[in-house]
Amino acid sequence: MAAQKMVVTERECTARLVPAGDMTVIPEGEFVTITQELGGNYTVTWRGNMYRIDGTDADAIGRTAKVLDFPEPEDSKISEQQVWDALETIYDPEIPINLVSLGLIYTVNIDQSSKAVNIAMTLTAPGCGMGPVLVGDVEYRVGMVPFVDSVDVDLVFDPPWSREMMSEEAQLEAGLFF
Repeated sequence: MAAQKMVVTERECTARLVPAGDMTVIPEGEFVTITQELGGNYTVTWRGNMYRIDGTDADAIGRTAKVLDFPEPEDSKISEQQVWDALETIYDPEIPINLVSLGLIYTVNIDQSSKAVNIAMTLTAPGCGMGPVLVGDVEYRVGMVPFVDSVDVDLVFDPPWSREMMSEEAQLEAGLFF
């Protein structure tokens, strides 16, 4: 996005405080300034703080909302493919590449009996200040998959992330493939 744009919220929407990741609700009729549109999410400032609005709530700020449509599996079980599909809709806040292609998702474990999903993931750098926001994005989007009652995200740093973990397509997109 070339320039910041002030808009008025058209409905209340949830937002995540940057970088802490705490959830809040921005009421309808509030002035917010869109400072960044990246990876389908929006960074806004509101009342002196920076927040991230998920792309599924973009209509609250006059943008087109991202629709995640996961059909309910007939066997009433959590679909691992749908979990991976949800993860592919989450983008690193600084690099417009999804978390799966970046190689940040290490494991996905599903407990069908408790309807829980456990995800082990890492960050591009251990000190990344956006870690809590990314964890919240993963919890929010994977929680949209049918039959998921809980999502637990473990941030791990062993093995440490390296660019070799990226898909070839992601390396090409990032200009890292030689």
